[in-house]
Amino acid sequence: MSPRASHAVISVLALGGLALAGCGTDAAPLTGDEAVLGAPENAVYRDVRTRLLDADMVNFLVTMEGARGAEDVIAYARCAAAQYAVIRGYGFARHVRTNVAEQGGIWQADAVYTVSPALPRGFRTIDAEVTVADCTEQGIPTV
Repeated sequence: MSPRASHAVISVLALGGLALAGCGTDAAPLTGDEAVLGAPENAVYRDVRTRLLDADMVNFLVTMEGARGAEDVIAYARCAAAQYAVIRGYGFARHVRTNVAEQGGIWQADAVYTVSPALPRGFRTIDAEVTVADCTEQGIPTV
């Protein structure tokens, strides 16, 4: 197996270290500007599968080709989570965890978010409507 086709799983906690640096407990929710990198030029966005884990906790499995790296597939999962929250009548989502894997140029993110009508506590919250609008502007599909 080539190094490119490795099954390495990257925790978003490691990738998100810079985003959390210097954040206090009163961190503002992530808006589209911080949350989305923009669509890669040759990206092919594939499946978005959702699975309800609890009343307010949802698992998103997204797949894409042409990602520049883990950040692109993480942005795709974030966009799917934001749209899911909007569709369900919730204004916010909070990131719980994301695992990323790449094999043969196919990237997959396995992400878990909670959704809520009010701003949840925590560092990695997103305003769903703002994020959906930014995803649309950046060319990243939502659910």
